[in-house]
Amino acid sequence: MVVIRLARGGSKARPFFSIVVADKRVRRDGRFIERIGFYNPTAVGGAEGLRIAQDRLTYWKSVGAQASPTVERLINQGAKAAAPVAA
Repeated sequence: MVVIRLARGGSKARPFFSIVVADKRVRRDGRFIERIGFYNPTAVGGAEGLRIAQDRLTYWKSVGAQASPTVERLINQGAKAAAPVAA
């Protein structure tokens, strides 16, 4: 099965996560099929904390990829941030 999940990068005490599409059997930071975004939990100020390529996310979900619960939460968070604010 193909899953959309986080792969950890960065250094000790400074995590940085790539949002990747990978085979479920491959280890967390191992080989992946495609990198579709990133999540930086330590972003401050004007730094971008989350970016997801929506077109690639839509494609992978259409062919049966399952998002992990954490990635699902980030997708919803990103959609909420991108939604236009009603005045």
